[in-house]
Amino acid sequence: MTTEKQVIIRLENLSKTYGSKGNAVHALSDINLDIREGEIFGIIGLSGAGKSTLVRCINYLERPTSGSVCVDGQVLGELTNRQLNEARRSIGMIFQQFNLLMQKTTVENICFPLEIAKVPKDKARARAIELLELVGLADKVNSYPSQLSGGQKQRVAIARALATNPKVLLCDEATSALDPASTRSILALLKDINAKLGITIVIITHEMSVIEEICQRVAIIDKSRIAECGNVRDIFAKPTSSIAKTLVLPHQRSAGQMLNKKCCRIVFDGQSSFEPVIANMILDFKAPVNIIFANTQNIDGKAFGQIVVQLPDDDKVAGQMLQYLRDKGLTAEELIAGANWEVDE
Repeated sequence: MTTEKQVIIRLENLSKTYGSKGNAVHALSDINLDIREGEIFGIIGLSGAGKSTLVRCINYLERPTSGSVCVDGQVLGELTNRQLNEARRSIGMIFQQFNLLMQKTTVENICFPLEIAKVPKDKARARAIELLELVGLADKVNSYPSQLSGGQKQRVAIARALATNPKVLLCDEATSALDPASTRSILALLKDINAKLGITIVIITHEMSVIEEICQRVAIIDKSRIAECGNVRDIFAKPTSSIAKTLVLPHQRSAGQMLNKKCCRIVFDGQSSFEPVIANMILDFKAPVNIIFANTQNIDGKAFGQIVVQLPDDDKVAGQMLQYLRDKGLTAEELIAGANWEVDE
């Protein structure tokens, strides 16, 4: 029997307001979150929702207007500046634009936070070389950032963030500036680091595909508040909030164009094998369906993703098809314009 992991980050009634009175902008409102030790936790929202402000409040680069942030047993708002700086060494952070020092080599970039922590140069260099091996850049010790690709720069940034042996790694849109291949590579690296080091990773993103790929749990932020929070698999299969539905199925308009037609969303969550289930269904029922939207992938022989199809007009056949899909172990839900999925007409 496994025991639930301890909470390493706790946010209680967290709010952040910029300006005052008539000019006040409420970036965060009454945020409550628990993030467990060793998990990969996602925070997702559209642009301007407040997610980047939230991650900066976690390490107190932004001081909350009210509420508390507790990281690894320390309430950050109760610490002196010196204590806060020490606490931040256990909170690594990587950014969208890498933030590397262009005039320094990769090994010098990684050594930089160790120099600030007054680690002896020989030990700092040894640690930096060790981390370059961990992130797959052992041959780039003396390279400068200008000589690296975007994915390689982010690997150096990850190595630098790990230099002080943090317990938490915050990733603020860490893959947004990368191409799809580099994104997959960086996400795979983060998963590997999480498995090897047991470090807690918090992913801030606006892309649901990133959440699906790497996170165990997710909080969805909308208009400065937490709209929904839970296991990624559960939220992806059955989102309840309007913003979650928008993020999970961004092409709602496509379904909306099929007004007066029966549309069905099919979710593949890794519980079924990667097989031509739609083609087999068409053959079994001898009735065509129209694929409106599809985003699936084969990971180790298992299917992940979703497909939206237009079912036949015949209610009986459509119902039988829905049951067929459910019997295959899939989540299959009829989309109703203006109702359960609030299709944009």
